[in-house]
Amino acid sequence: MFRKLRTATVAALALTTVAFAGYDKASDKDIIETVTGPGMSDVSTLVAAVQAADLVDTLKSAGPFTVFAPVNSGFAALPAGTLDTLLKPENKEQLKGILLYHVHVGAAVKAADVKTMKLSTANGAELDIKVEGGVVTVNGAKVIKTDVVAKNGIIHLIDAVVLPPAK
Repeated sequence: MFRKLRTATVAALALTTVAFAGYDKASDKDIIETVTGPGMSDVSTLVAAVQAADLVDTLKSAGPFTVFAPVNSGFAALPAGTLDTLLKPENKEQLKGILLYHVHVGAAVKAADVKTMKLSTANGAELDIKVEGGVVTVNGAKVIKTDVVAKNGIIHLIDAVVLPPAK
């Protein structure tokens, strides 16, 4: 019995540590399936926004992506009425631009790879990533959970919505 348990443990460890291009291919769920799955209720506002912006198919595609996902309290901290306005169909392109500013396309970035740097986004503008005293921020938003793995990338939860620079 010990040999069977040991073999199963070694196999499970091997599956969880296989990593390619900065993210774990062992996951069988894409980013959308991951953020709508168990333990991810704190990003339900983001999920609703992604649906309203018609970005579901984009985040289900091959990637890889690094998504900086604002938690519900980050959306709640926006000025009163902002989220309701952004979710209106006539503001879909503006919402899409904001959401794509939270997504890096290319080699997924795990927490262990993060350093003070600029990171390109699907919006076209860059994010300002800073590491100071063990705290990581994305344009001032604090990273509060890292390395939520999906088969097409990685998700890091942040405590605020970051807005792209005005064009």
